[in-house]
Order: sequence, then C-alpha cells, then structure tokens
Amino acid sequence: MTRSQPALTLALAIIMGGLIAANAARSEVTTATSPAPPRLYSDSRMITRDRISVEVVGQGPDLILIPGLASSRETWRATADRLKSHYRLHLVEVAGFAGEPARANAEGPVLIPTAEAIDAYIRDQGLGPATVIGHSLGGTMILWLAIHHSEDLHRALVVDALPSFATVMMGPSATPEQVRPMAEAIRHAPPTPPSANTRMIDNLVSRAPDRAMVEGWYATSNSAIVANALADDLELDLRPDLAAIRTPILLLYPDNTPAGAPPGAMDGAYKAMFAGAPGVKLSGVEHSLHFIMLDQPSAFAARLDAFLATP
Repeated sequence: MTRSQPALTLALAIIMGGLIAANAARSEVTTATSPAPPRLYSDSRMITRDRISVEVVGQGPDLILIPGLASSRETWRATADRLKSHYRLHLVEVAGFAGEPARANAEGPVLIPTAEAIDAYIRDQGLGPATVIGHSLGGTMILWLAIHHSEDLHRALVVDALPSFATVMMGPSATPEQVRPMAEAIRHAPPTPPSANTRMIDNLVSRAPDRAMVEGWYATSNSAIVANALADDLELDLRPDLAAIRTPILLLYPDNTPAGAPPGAMDGAYKAMFAGAPGVKLSGVEHSLHFIMLDQPSAFAARLDAFLATP
C-alpha cells in the first residue's frame, strides 16, 4: 500500500489487524468452567447470555455500548466513568472476545447471531426503542439492527464501521462468489507471528499505552471466534439495504492522518460508502485512527454529548 492510497489505509489496517489477531495463536475453545466475564466496576450487575455478557452500571436513561472485533467492554471505560452518574449503561462484551468465555460463539457464525442476541437483550430488558453506541464490528451490528429491527432502536452513534469491508479489498463490484474464498481463507489461515499483530495495531491506535491495552484484548481473545467474526464481516454487504434505515445514526470516522493519510482524504471514501444511506450523518474526527475514543477522547466526548443532547 502506498501513501497515494489513503482511502484504503484504515479499512485494510482493520482487516489485516483482525486477520493477525485471529491467527496469532489458535487457542482452545473456552468451556463452561471458564472464569466469570471480566467486570469493570465493583458495584455493577452482570447479565450473562449465550453470545454476550452485559455489565450494567449507573443510574438514569439507558445507553447500550458495544465494542468491536476482539475488543473488551473496556473500550468504553472513559465514557462509562464520565456518564454513569447520569445514565444507566449496558456495557456489552461479545462471547469469545477479550477473555469473555466462548459459549454459543464457539462454533459457526458470530456477527449476525450476536447482533440478534443484542436485540433480544433490548427486548427482554424492556429497553426499546434503545439508544445504542457501537465501535467497529459493534457498529456493524448496529447497522444490521437498524435494517432488520428498527422498531427496537431509537437512535445510534456508530464509531468507524462500514457497510461492506469486502468492497474495500476487492472493489465495489465484488460478488459473493469472489468474497467467499477470502472469507474461508481467514477462517482456516495458519498462525502468524505476534510481531505482525503489533505492527497492525500500530495502525489502529495512536498512543503506546492504548496500543498495549488493545494488544492485551487481542491476545486473550479466542482466535477461532475472532476469525469467524471477521469472515462474517467480509461476507456481509449491507449497502443494498442502507436506504431502508430509518433510525437516526451519527457515524464518526477518523481522518487517519497519524497513519499518513493527507487531511481530508478519508472524507470521500466514507461518503461514497454511505451514499445510499440518507439517514446516516457522517462526521470526521481529526488526528485519529480507528479507536477514536482512545486517540481523541475529548473530541469523542464532545461529539457523544452533542448526540445525547439531541432528542
């Protein structure tokens, strides 16, 4: 990849980062005897389902926060610290990611069944229509829900997710027949060196302490589940259904300048990808990579507060 291809830099980094995380060390599937899901707050309540666990903390209106590929609910730690005195937060973690036991995600598809599990949680807990916030793969799940379960969503903030990863890799005319072999290769790829994982995370997060934290999440994820989730994402193309979205969505995307993209280069790529989604409002965040909430916490907090202040 050259610097003349800035519009591809971020998406390729995410995909390759996921590939490496998925194959860095093929770990055994966790069992029913695995430790309890990681908890961020001692005064929280933990709800465990087959494909997710949810840590509930705080008082006030309900907010649901979903992390991304191979990521912990700790993605939202600073956000939760800031908001839990004003909101009741539902901090999701996907089974098999970041030390979360595998449970029902141990085999087969991950992305859509987990999105459906989040929708079932919204319904079971009486949270709908819900306000949801999701990063990366968590944002893709929100796009899926906005298309298939719009009645359960009030509004959504999506942080750097695309409706089709495969088209970034293979062009906008890529067919399912062309994408499928790549997805299968991801599911069955041999291990790669951990050092490669580190290089790719450098393209996702700017600051060294945050990179170390994200590396820890990837290292403790079930690599087979991460591979399946990434392959699911490559095979999913939501573009034909974007016009059906009625849920108000704010999508934040990075400018990717810390990875060498010229200022403004990412704007056209995101506008093109969401051209068929009139209900999705796009907003770029300067000097940020994929983990916007870690790279630019003040800017992210300001965008989130403005989003929450909108009825």
